[in-house]
Amino acid sequence: MAVDTLPVAATTPRQQHRAAKKPRNKEALTAWLFILPSLIGFLIFTAGPVVAAGVISLLNWNLFSSPTWAGLKNFARLGPDPTFWSALGNTAYFTFVSVPVTIVVSLALALLLNQGLKRIAVFRSLLLLPYATITVAVAFVWIWLYIPHDGLVNAVLGLVGIDGPQWLISDGWAMPALIAMSVWKSFGFGMVVFLAGLQAIPQQLYEAAKVDGSNALQTFRNVTLPMLSPALFFVVVTSIIGSFQVFDQALIMTNGGPGSRTTTLVMYIYRTGFENYDQGYAAAQSLVLFGFIVVITAAQFLLQRRLVHYDN
Repeated sequence: MAVDTLPVAATTPRQQHRAAKKPRNKEALTAWLFILPSLIGFLIFTAGPVVAAGVISLLNWNLFSSPTWAGLKNFARLGPDPTFWSALGNTAYFTFVSVPVTIVVSLALALLLNQGLKRIAVFRSLLLLPYATITVAVAFVWIWLYIPHDGLVNAVLGLVGIDGPQWLISDGWAMPALIAMSVWKSFGFGMVVFLAGLQAIPQQLYEAAKVDGSNALQTFRNVTLPMLSPALFFVVVTSIIGSFQVFDQALIMTNGGPGSRTTTLVMYIYRTGFENYDQGYAAAQSLVLFGFIVVITAAQFLLQRRLVHYDN
């Protein structure tokens, strides 16, 4: 006996496409709702000021009178300005000394904390505390530490027979003093990133290296560093960007002195714009700083293909 079958309603390709598109549209809408607050903040507080700086750099403006057109004259002033180049050199010195030292300290502490210490969360929180502390407060504490005769730093050096310098007013020691404070302030961020990266490395790799007879140094070079390279790359990029914008500690601890030994580029931009009221020239300086950061960051991203290992 034949069994009658009910006809199945046919759907056209267009209907199928619409049915499949609805979930994707819903996911896209959800994603945009999460992204939108950050995007609005980026447009208002980052992209907007960059565009505004580009416009102001073409003007003569002292904040109080009507701006006049200057064209590229503000950029032409940078070449013969010795203070600008001195500030740029100070900033580069600060960056290319503080960043490697911070990374070494951060990585060493992360390796130590990764050894299965008891109450690791307590140590991690204590070591992260300097990074979470306001820079202004930290700077005032370190000013007290650096007091020439009664400060803790020189008191400790005196115990081993070393006559400590006048840190913050010494031509040779003012910048190293700022770097030491900045390393102490910022190592916690890199430490947490490195610790997360270390804990994500599969233990099988260490077991295989042990079977192959690798010692601790060989294991670190051939296993730990390659697997940790994405975290290392992230910390290097963010640290360099942050160091090129150093301002707070230099302003509070030395005010750019002695002379201009610790005058950073951001401090010089601040003084040009809000002490000398030369907004056009300050904007031109800020765009040059922005350009330096973009070039250095782009170079790092080009090098990541050779230096960074991504475990697919």
